[in-house]
Amino acid sequence: MGRLIGILLVIWLVIGGFAAFQRGYFDDARTNCSEASDIALNIVAGPLNYTGVNPKVDCADVNIDTPEPSE
Repeated sequence: MGRLIGILLVIWLVIGGFAAFQRGYFDDARTNCSEASDIALNIVAGPLNYTGVNPKVDCADVNIDTPEPSE
């Protein structure tokens, strides 16, 4: 039973990787937060990509406030 689940998981992830490839996510060698997250989500979504699911991540809203050095 565990082996079957493992095989199905690998097939699921391969289909997701193929869907990300078809969408052109692997064309550019340089990636940013949003592109890397989109690739990961598409791989995890697997076959759901072919049912209309188009997972996207917007990293533009992530603001990291770093403290200013004291004078």
